[in-house]
Amino acid sequence: MSASMTREDVVDLTIGLLAAEQDRDPAELRAELESQGCELPIDSQLIAEILTRVEDHFGVRIPADNEAARSLRSVQAFAGTILAAAAIAVASKEVS
Repeated sequence: MSASMTREDVVDLTIGLLAAEQDRDPAELRAELESQGCELPIDSQLIAEILTRVEDHFGVRIPADNEAARSLRSVQAFAGTILAAAAIAVASKEVS
């Protein structure tokens, strides 16, 4: 996981993976999601399919709890959850 990872990095990767899953252009998918609101709302089942790939890419694990489930409702919330997990992973490595 890169210390310089940003929310936009996570959003870009997530949208890219979602677009690939649906065989769509990422820019087209982003525009569609943005038209639904700034949180980029997405079907939670669809983003759940991408979760493992994003976790692997950024080297983090998201716990299967209610908070994580809520974060799967939008790309922005999902990105925040990934960033929080990354910060915890970095902090735990620093303590070790």
